[in-house]
Amino acid sequence: MGCYYHSNMLLFTLFLSWGFFISNTHQLQQIQTQLLLLQVRKHLEYPSQLNSWENFNGNFCNMGSHSNNPHVIIKCEEDDSVIELKIMGDKVSKVSEFHGYAIENKTLSQTFSIDSLVVTLARFNSLRVLSLVSLGLWGPLPDKIHRLSSLEDLDMSSNFMFGSIPNQISRLIKLHSLTLDGNFFNESVPNSFNSLSNLTVLSLKNNRLKGHFPSSVTKLTTLTDVCLSHNKLTGELPDLTALSSLNLLDLRDNCFESQLPLLPKGVTTVLLSNNSFKGQIPKEFGKLNHLQRLDLSYNSLVGPPPFGLFSLWNISYLNLGSNMLSGSLYNIIKCGENLGFVDISRNRFTGSLPSCLDTNSSNKRVVKFDGNCLVTGHEQPSLDICKENVKKKKRSLGRAVWIVIVVIGIMVMFLVIVAFVRLIFRKRKHRRETVVLQHTVPKVIQDILPSGISSEALANARIISEASKLGTHVAPSCRVFSIEELIEATNNFSELMFLGEGSIGKVYKGRLQNGSYIAIRSLSLFKKYSVRNLKVRLDLLSKLRYPHLVGFLGYCINDSGLEDSTSSKVFLVHEYISNGNFRAHLSECSSDQILKWSDRLAVLIGTAKAVHFLHTGVIPASSSNRLRTNNILLDEHRIAKLSDYGMSIITEELEQLEVKGDGPKSWHMKKLADDVYDFGFILLEALVGPIVTGKGEAFLLNEMKSFGSQDGRQRIVDPTVLTTCSQESLSIVISITNKCISIEPTNRPSFEDVLWNLQYAAQVQATAESEQKSEGAAYDTSFKTT
Repeated sequence: MGCYYHSNMLLFTLFLSWGFFISNTHQLQQIQTQLLLLQVRKHLEYPSQLNSWENFNGNFCNMGSHSNNPHVIIKCEEDDSVIELKIMGDKVSKVSEFHGYAIENKTLSQTFSIDSLVVTLARFNSLRVLSLVSLGLWGPLPDKIHRLSSLEDLDMSSNFMFGSIPNQISRLIKLHSLTLDGNFFNESVPNSFNSLSNLTVLSLKNNRLKGHFPSSVTKLTTLTDVCLSHNKLTGELPDLTALSSLNLLDLRDNCFESQLPLLPKGVTTVLLSNNSFKGQIPKEFGKLNHLQRLDLSYNSLVGPPPFGLFSLWNISYLNLGSNMLSGSLYNIIKCGENLGFVDISRNRFTGSLPSCLDTNSSNKRVVKFDGNCLVTGHEQPSLDICKENVKKKKRSLGRAVWIVIVVIGIMVMFLVIVAFVRLIFRKRKHRRETVVLQHTVPKVIQDILPSGISSEALANARIISEASKLGTHVAPSCRVFSIEELIEATNNFSELMFLGEGSIGKVYKGRLQNGSYIAIRSLSLFKKYSVRNLKVRLDLLSKLRYPHLVGFLGYCINDSGLEDSTSSKVFLVHEYISNGNFRAHLSECSSDQILKWSDRLAVLIGTAKAVHFLHTGVIPASSSNRLRTNNILLDEHRIAKLSDYGMSIITEELEQLEVKGDGPKSWHMKKLADDVYDFGFILLEALVGPIVTGKGEAFLLNEMKSFGSQDGRQRIVDPTVLTTCSQESLSIVISITNKCISIEPTNRPSFEDVLWNLQYAAQVQATAESEQKSEGAAYDTSFKTT
């Protein structure tokens, strides 16, 4: 009996302890939620809409039921974890110009950090709905947004965010609605939405987005609304018939210049006005039986419209105004019963209006038809104008034909004269074709010409590597590949072997028969040189050998199969570098490979050595070397190798030196200074991280002022740099960066100075790390002794 009593007491005690534990856990969750919400309020700089939080001592999750504030909504789960946070402010993003800086009384202050705000919001592990509207948020939307992994609805409209919409947003795979209206995003729309398989609403209107319509959107069969109006999008629209759930398509006020796309049968609203769409309206538009509103006004559409448009069952609004549509409307037998507004004004329609569009009849629909050549029963001055326009067009066409005939005759006479002159002087041109480049090859070089380089090559080349002075140690001539070898190596230039499109030409990966991998760059060149001359230039390009340059292995010149006889297809074959580019190793998306400060210095020094060689080890100096972080490749040992160098040898105009008024020497000095300027932005990106690509150049130059203070460095320098660098080493690099991006080219340092400063910074960093290790070892020894 005693044992039974004690066992019951033990169970009762365990039950009480478990209840106490649950109660404490619940209280801890309430406190954590309250602290995080107050931190959000601090980030948002205490907006008036959150004043009620100031002295609130209760559970924030219960505020929704006790507050009458429609601007703030907080919803929580039973464990008090926040699942919905909506805050609407009063800072409307209506300004005439925005340049990426804080604006008093419009945006949050200069000290605001959208990066810190996102980090805090990411601590709400269960947050599904986030709406931060008209709060004056400014800055680029950070990549860290993907940390809000539970989000289903994101609305950050009517703020001052700019730059690019981060690709990392595609990792929010639970997202149903994405709304970023009324901001200042000014890069292209990311083409990585295909992973958002649950997305129903995509709204990015009223920004400054440019580039093409993202093709990945066409794979989202769940989309119901696509709104990209009031931007600067260009190019062609893809086939949209796969969007089976689409109801609304709003692309007004852009710069699309393709033919109209095919649309899914279930679409109800299509707004495509104020673009440059051309061609005819597809006949399939007349079969969209669910269509209610169609606006195609202010485009360049031609031909007759599909007459089925006017009789669609559900159509209520039809605007075809201000195009170049033509033909007769007489074949329109009837109009849809719901059709209440029709605008066909300012087109080129002829004949009479059909009865269902006649404003004199009993129908009550609004019809605009002015600016056409229609017979309406009233006075018709426009009819005579239309006839006169036809006569004018015929007269202008006749004049154009005669002008073409005269121009062709003059061209034929000119060609005959040129052929006759060439025939007369043909006997005087026995020596081979050469291209004389003045001011490029000093005579002293010809006097000490080494074996292995002919005087003819000197006459035909722009660049002679200093390696040629080594006589028998000169690198052998590059290999000439056949087009069949390259087709086999790339599996007929398969998309699977496509690496991307660089600053000049497309790049493919290939594998030779011996198993070695290569990178093949494909480009088209105008035939301003003979094939013989082009081969000399390519051979000399291969002599630019240096440990920190991507090796040029050979080439292939292929003219067969080209319709344009004025260009040559050239394939440049380089060694394949497998470990990615410098920019990828600065990005958060590959955190295990992010380079620490000493490693970044090693890459910068290797790149500087390569450019220094191109500036001083080549006669004349090779300039305009397309210096970008994504053109710096890293091999398996993280050795930096510069790509896209020396392209000016085969792509620049021969006459550039002569046409520059300052003379060749001055022109070359300016080009060298441009390389220093571009390298300065590589240094800047190594300091602050790849987020630099989302900011304007003027904004970055202004940010450099922040490097002068410790607080400024803490704010803009990459955290990885701050935690792995010595302050003295960092200061040296910041100083040389400031000089490199000087607005005045004459104030920029030479690459020799840049290289010296980087090597000195690396030496200082190595000393600091050695001392830190020594102190750590001494501390460990003393700790063990005690």
